[in-house]
Amino acid sequence: MNTKVSELLKIKYPIIQGGLAYLAYSELAAAVSNAGGLGQITAMSLSSPEQLREEIQKVKQKTDKPFGVNFAIGQHGRPFDHMVRVAIEEEVPVVTMTGGNPAPIFEQLEGVDVKKIVLVAAKRQAVKAEQLGADAIMVVGQEGGGHLGRNDTSTLVLIPQVVDAVSIPVIASGGIGDGRGLMAALALGAEGIEMGTRFVATKECVHAHESYKQKIVEMTENDTVVIKRNLGAPARALKNSWTDQILSLEEKGADYDALKNYISGEANKKYIYEGIEEEGFGWAGQVIGLINDVPSVAELFETMVDLADQVQNKLKNL
Repeated sequence: MNTKVSELLKIKYPIIQGGLAYLAYSELAAAVSNAGGLGQITAMSLSSPEQLREEIQKVKQKTDKPFGVNFAIGQHGRPFDHMVRVAIEEEVPVVTMTGGNPAPIFEQLEGVDVKKIVLVAAKRQAVKAEQLGADAIMVVGQEGGGHLGRNDTSTLVLIPQVVDAVSIPVIASGGIGDGRGLMAALALGAEGIEMGTRFVATKECVHAHESYKQKIVEMTENDTVVIKRNLGAPARALKNSWTDQILSLEEKGADYDALKNYISGEANKKYIYEGIEEEGFGWAGQVIGLINDVPSVAELFETMVDLADQVQNKLKNL
């Protein structure tokens, strides 16, 4: 499947695995890359540069295909320059950036032979990322899981807006989970897709608790909620008693101090690692309405490509 993104990243299919805080490690990243996409490690969920280096080396042992390291720079409040330095030293082929201002990472990567991709949720952010020197832009609509834009703009509207506004390749994200979504994104002018929630519900996402995966399979698009609007950082999660408490506090005008224990990484891990629903939450997008199984990554790619071929043949016959 030859697009500008597959050519840029030297991958077989223009399918990128999302950063997936606390879940995107070597097992999943290598599986996605081996299947023909671009797998990623989540850097800022690791506690030290040494851990990141170890995870990168594990990926290299499991695949000889390109992979990326994702830096969630606005959600952890931690310095990241030492983590970026590890990615440079290990000659990681792709670096992606989500949240916050990516300018410091661009400065650190100046002169380094690495592809730079920024996740945005608005046309203005996309234009700025291109000006900074991004090689491609990932654009997430309001259907997506995890952190979103503030304007509730759908993927269907946002992708063509950004495609018209920039000259570098655009990667669509949010609400995409099968071959139909892939072809729809290409029809909108994107050159590839990023998926997060769909990759959680795979066998190689070994750090995700089975109950978390089953919720993704069993629940519908109506079973997600957007939290953290009060903080100006809206994010979509599975609806449960914990998110009900968060939304109740937000309705009362709660600030960060009142919410921090509810939205912390520890609360997130309680749910996604241990399956303790009454003590935490799990990110997920509306695409859960399209997810009905927990395949291997290779099986997922096979079904996606088959369905994309069916769509392409149907369009040819119109």
